Amino acid sequence: MTPKDELLFLALGGSGEIGMNVNLYGCQGKWVMVDLGLTFADPAYPGVELILPDLSFIEDRRKDLLGIVLTHGHEDHIGAIPYLAADLGVPLYATPFTAGLIRLKLEEEKLTDEVELNVIDNEGSFALGPFGFRYVPLAHSIPEGNAVLIDTPHGRIFHTGDWKLDEKPLLGAPSTPEELTAIGDEGVLALVCDSTNVFNAEASGSEGDVREGLMETIAGAKGRVLVTTFASNAARLQTLGEVAQATGRRLCVAGRSLDRIIATARNAGYLKDFPPTIDWDAAMALPRHEVMIIATGGQGEARAALSRIAFDSHPIKLDEGDLVVFSSKQIPGNEIAIGRIQNALAASGVLMITDRQAEVHVSGHPGRPELEAMYRWIRPQILLPVHGERRHMAEQARLGLETGVPRAVVQSNGDVLRLAPDGPEIIGHGTSGRLVLDGDVILPADGATMNERRKIALHGQISVAVALDAKGRVLGVPALRTQGVPVEEDKAAFLEEAAAEAAEAVAKGSQEEEALRERVRLAVRRTATRWTGKKPVVDVLLIRA
Repeated sequence: MTPKDELLFLALGGSGEIGMNVNLYGCQGKWVMVDLGLTFADPAYPGVELILPDLSFIEDRRKDLLGIVLTHGHEDHIGAIPYLAADLGVPLYATPFTAGLIRLKLEEEKLTDEVELNVIDNEGSFALGPFGFRYVPLAHSIPEGNAVLIDTPHGRIFHTGDWKLDEKPLLGAPSTPEELTAIGDEGVLALVCDSTNVFNAEASGSEGDVREGLMETIAGAKGRVLVTTFASNAARLQTLGEVAQATGRRLCVAGRSLDRIIATARNAGYLKDFPPTIDWDAAMALPRHEVMIIATGGQGEARAALSRIAFDSHPIKLDEGDLVVFSSKQIPGNEIAIGRIQNALAASGVLMITDRQAEVHVSGHPGRPELEAMYRWIRPQILLPVHGERRHMAEQARLGLETGVPRAVVQSNGDVLRLAPDGPEIIGHGTSGRLVLDGDVILPADGATMNERRKIALHGQISVAVALDAKGRVLGVPALRTQGVPVEEDKAAFLEEAAAEAAEAVAKGSQEEEALRERVRLAVRRTATRWTGKKPVVDVLLIRA
């Protein structure tokens, strides 16, 4: 798997899923990484919030890794840095705003002296071994969304990162069609492209249009207004600041991540006209029609500000007739958590508006018309869809071929793809997968700990303690304790029968420790299955006198 005189591509995350983006390019014995993101856990990972990529492929080759290049500051592109970058031992490269977010993460984990962070000017260039990099600004829902133009001995790669087209951006100046066409004129081997919104027939829309929608919505509100949005969407924060001023409302911010984003954006030269904010107490003291609150938690996060406000455990209060605006897209998988908060708000008489009722949000990813435009401007020889589930990537490959791209290839995490010469061709497979951050420990996502926890969550757990005399006979009655086993009303009778079965199992065979423990375990589990239909995890402790 050492790249020869060729250009290789290998995704360790983000291909076949939305989130956790990690991409490797290999050439002349060296590798570079583009992005190092994470994703958020679902109920399949009980007790876990963050999912990290398995980097064992490149960890085994870290002497050949030259650096990590970051396209922008969203968690699915930089979130794994504080957990995995130090072990890789290579420098990071990012534009100023993205670097500011990364610096905060490294400071929180006390890693600033262990990870080298290089700040590259917007539209700046640098070289790593046989690779040359140039940042190309594209619109997205965060400042300094960038494509990376990668020069290699075998041709140029246009790696889009996350992007959209926006005729009225509020922050930054994305590349023009003329500038992108000029890149295409110079020749592009492969376009590595965001697939998230490929099924959207319409373009994603402009932040300027959202400003008008929010202005109309908030201007008509009678009571307090709370707007929840992605904290990283600094352009939306700029919009909300302008709307607050235009509607005569004082602005209050609720959520640590919002405070961090605002400070980082200002340090990078953005949000210069963002209005001064007031604290929570001052907001609650003002007449209701004079307050607008920006809060985290629009995806239903239990510990975020909106959830605490909805369930009346936050200093900020909402009353009947107040308005909550969800200025964000509902991420698939969060429907139940968001619905829980919306039901609590509805029970309090709070009004709600989402992007289904008014133009209060636009996506940061390209719809079909935007993708087709990018194909015409860049004119790649090869289209390589990433950043999507398999269905998204397959559909983008079809769209590209229909639009005139000569070749398209759909790969998965772990596929080693030769782009040149004589590509594209999948030539092998590298280790890929998921890790979980469980407390302060990083573990395999489907290892022993997670599998045990899933079993306990599904079936419950029983502890059995059996005291034995010197001859291996049971002393007294075995003691049992259940957790999560559905025997509430009949618990005493169940425990009595299970204890009897455990005692009987002791006398049925070998007194060798492991054989004896296994007989008791199976006897108790059979009893539980007979009573409940469940197969609980059974732990057996043998105590010898």
